Parts: sequence; structure tokens; C-alpha cells
Amino acid sequence: MRQEGIGQATLPSSGTELAPAEPPQTEPTQTEPPQAQPTRAEPPQAQPAQAAPAKKRDAFFDNAKYLAILLVAVGHAWEPLRDGSRTVTALYTLVYAFHMPAFIVISGHFSRGFDGSPQRVKRLITGVAVPYVVFEVAYTLVTRWTDDAPERDISLLDPLYLTWFLAALFIWRLTAPVWRLVRRPLPLALAVAMLATLSSAIGKDLALQRVLQFLPYFVLGLLLRPEHFRLVRRRAVRVLAVPVFAAALAVAYWAAPRGVYRWFFHDDSAVQLGAPAWYGPVMTLAGFGCSLVLVACFLAWVPGRHTWFTALGAATLYGYLLHGFVKQAAGPAHWYDHPWIHQPLGVLAVTLVAALTVTLLCTSPVRRVFRYVVEPRAEWAFRRNDEGGRAAA
Repeated sequence: MRQEGIGQATLPSSGTELAPAEPPQTEPTQTEPPQAQPTRAEPPQAQPAQAAPAKKRDAFFDNAKYLAILLVAVGHAWEPLRDGSRTVTALYTLVYAFHMPAFIVISGHFSRGFDGSPQRVKRLITGVAVPYVVFEVAYTLVTRWTDDAPERDISLLDPLYLTWFLAALFIWRLTAPVWRLVRRPLPLALAVAMLATLSSAIGKDLALQRVLQFLPYFVLGLLLRPEHFRLVRRRAVRVLAVPVFAAALAVAYWAAPRGVYRWFFHDDSAVQLGAPAWYGPVMTLAGFGCSLVLVACFLAWVPGRHTWFTALGAATLYGYLLHGFVKQAAGPAHWYDHPWIHQPLGVLAVTLVAALTVTLLCTSPVRRVFRYVVEPRAEWAFRRNDEGGRAAA
């Protein structure tokens, strides 16, 4: 159960964020109008200048985050259906080849502004670290029942189930200034990921294998500019994405009996996957190339206009963190024990239920209920600006 997390906002992006997979983007704030003066009205040019309105959210990225978190939930729902179904395994392999890389690339793109300033660190703590602690404890308590493991210890160093992405995002964001400083950051990140696959001693602390092996996607997101995303949204790319995805599905169907999907978890070294050590660096490069092509195809199909699900893209961290409880309840409830679930219509029903569930978990009523644990303000824990200034003096 620990080995197959999100698969990844934005999580939550600037919010994965599931993620996607990442902390949510800052919502536009309203500025208060200047107070009315008792004297005569001043001409417009004499009025105090108001603060410029905050930049609007980009519908494209919110749409991408919602669709990515949808695939995360569907992928988790397919896990118990893999055995005995080559088709489900092929679809599962295809989805896992790009849904987390897409989520992480977007998270990296929205981490470009992280500079280690107090305000940024504060948001990192409240938007990533605090939810990590809360949900790590919550998932441990819940899985004591769902996994029949009553003695399971609460460990903040060994991320459980979905929480690995929050631990990874925390570490990645802290290193963002480093990747902007060094030369050739992407080749360096790839080298780190390749070396990680050679070591079986890294262990599970803070999901460091995944942190290191998924690192190139985050660094790539840091390097991408808005015009790069516009390139993949051209009509020619959308058309080309159709045969590319068809070919990828055919390869996934061929690879299904061979357990290739385990490489896309990025959770183990090559030796732990039963392969020679030199497979690790080779598979890292091959997987990075394949995943990037599929990420480009996925982004090419993401609509850039406002849709009915655009607003949900601002709350993918909720869908990401909460849908795992529903998935965990499926075992004790014996939802997958019915034979018809493993038939084509059953697989379709499971897919629709997973999509509906994560969609509902991204809605406003759910956000209002869980805001205090997913997006806590925790102002009481931080110094005010004037206090920080006096302390520095």
C-alpha cells in the first residue's frame, strides 16, 4: 500500500496539488477603495492611486490540474483491477507514465517564484508541511483499520500512501533557488535521478527515492516559460498527439505482462525491481523521454478556455488528499469482490465513480469544511512583520 502513492497539485501547482498536487494559487484579492473625503470631490487624476489588481488565474493550468488529479484518482481505482486484465494494466501503465510527471512539471512551473523569503517560506509551511503532518497522522490511523494493521506506528519520516508528494514538494521547493543558480540544471537533475536508481540504500525516509527520481520533472517545470506551454497547445500538436497516444497504448499493452508500470512509480532502485543495476540509468533516460512526450500530448489536449471544471482546478489538493480515504475504504467494504466489477462494464463504472468522487471533493462545500487542515492560515504561529523587524534590530 505504501509503494503506489499519487501515482503528484494545484497537487496539487501553485496548488499537486495532487497536485495534483501543490498549494493553491493565491486568489486575487480586492483592494479597499479610498475613504470618501468630506471636502469637494477631487478630479480623477488627483485621487490616490489604487493598488494594481492581482493577476488572474490562468484557466489552462487550472484545467490541466483538474484533469491530472482526475487521472490520479482513476489510476488508484484501477489498481485492484489489474490482475487478470491486460487491458486495464495497459491503461494503468499509460496513465502512470505521464500523469505524475505532468503534475510535477506544473508544480515546478509555479515554484519559479520561490526565493526563500519569509513570506514564501510561510506559505510553504502552511500549504505543504502542515497538511503533510495532518494527513500523515490521519492516514496512519485510518489504515490501521483498512489494512488490518492495528500496531502501525505514526511516523512523519516515512510518508504513507498519498502523503509522499507533499514531502517531495516541500523538498523540491526548498531547492528551487539552487536550480536557478547552477549551470545546466536539467542535465544535473537527470544525473541525480540516474544515480538514485543505482542505490538500494536510500530507503523510504521522506520518500527520498521518489524525490530524487522525479526531480528532473520539477526542474524542467522551473525552466519552462509560458511560451513553452503555448507551443504544445498548437493545433498541429493536438492532431499529432492522437497517433502518439495510440502508439503509446499499443506499447503499454505489449508491456503489460512484463510489469513495466513499476518503473513509473520511481519508488525503488533497479536492483529492488529485479533488474541489473545498469538498467536504472537507462530506464531513467528512456522513461523521462517517453513521459515528456506524453505530457506534451496531454497538455496539448487541455482546453485553454474557462470550462465547467476550471474552478475545480484551484482545489486539486483537496481532491488529492481526500480521495485516498475513499479508496482505502474500498477494501473493508469489499467493493471489488463482486465479479461483475472486473468485467468491462464494471471497469467503466469504477472509472466513472472515481472521477465523480474526486470531482466532488474539489467543490466549494468540501473546501469550506476542510480548509482549516488543507489550507490553514496559522497566523498565530508566525511573527508579524513589525515583530520580525524589531527582532532583527
